[in-house]
Formats: sequence, structure tokens, C-alpha cells
Amino acid sequence: MFDPKWYVINTYSGHENKARANLEHRIQSMNQVDAFEDIVVPTEQVVETKGGEKVQVEKRIFPGYILVKMILTDDSWSLVKNTPGVTGFVGSGSAPTPLSPTEVDRILHTATVEKPKAKAEFSVGDQVKVISGPLSDFTGEVSEVNAEQSKLKVMVSIFGRDTPTELGFEQVKKI
Repeated sequence: MFDPKWYVINTYSGHENKARANLEHRIQSMNQVDAFEDIVVPTEQVVETKGGEKVQVEKRIFPGYILVKMILTDDSWSLVKNTPGVTGFVGSGSAPTPLSPTEVDRILHTATVEKPKAKAEFSVGDQVKVISGPLSDFTGEVSEVNAEQSKLKVMVSIFGRDTPTELGFEQVKKI
């Protein structure tokens, strides 16, 4: 028997989970379970600040795409192509191109293991209020945003002088 490979399937953006459910239903109803091994909507956990509160949410890594591990035959190809919500396979020409093991590992590793990233809702020039730490209740203007480290450089007025201060995203809120 053939080895199943990972393929990228294009869907309507925002309908990835619906397309996945449709595909799973069609696989069952058309008795093609042996040709399909896994269907994944790649997501990651992200920390967002909403109303001054930290909230962990799940975000799609590749909106409009799902991954399917399958044995590509005429029947399995047709089943996927004709699934509601699926717009086609990603690949060059008429044949779908399987992902390399390195690409799959990178995508699925990102989807499951990476620590939550804080989403930068701040930009240079924003007015913020410090809500925790020794400068609590001070206000200032964002002069730098470091999304990688979830830090801001804020110009805080202390004793009438602007002082650059490094603060975490969770220590400030927009005003």
C-alpha cells in the first residue's frame, strides 16, 4: 500500500473547521476511511489584551488552508475536490504537491508546541497608562514596540522630565 502524504487544501477563509467537518463526513459516507489518516486546521495559542485583561485565544496560522494526510488516488482526490467549502488542492499544475517532512514538522510543531505569543495591540505614539509595577498610575507615550519579547518602551513623565521606561504588554493599557 502507498504511504500517506500531507497535502495542503484551500478552503474559504474563516470556514476551515466547517470544510474539515464536511470532509470528515464525506470520508465516512463514501467509505474512504482507509485513504485518509489525519485532517488538521493549523492553529496556535495567542495571548491578547482585551479591555486590560489578558485572554488566551486560538488563532489560525494559515487562514483559508487545512492540511490532510492521505493516500492520493483518483477517488480520494475527487472526494476532497468535491467537498463543500474546499476550493482545491495547493500545488503546481493539475497534480497536488505533497508537503516535505520538514515543512510538515515545522507547521505542526508550530501548531502544537510553541508558547503563546502576545499580540501587539500597541503602536508607536499610543497613549498608555501603567497599571502595575512601581510606576503604576503614570501615563506615557509608546516610543518602541518589541512584539517578540512582549515589551514596550514608554516615555513616562517623571518629575516633569520624559524618562524612557521598558514595560511588558501586561503592565500597561491604552487610554
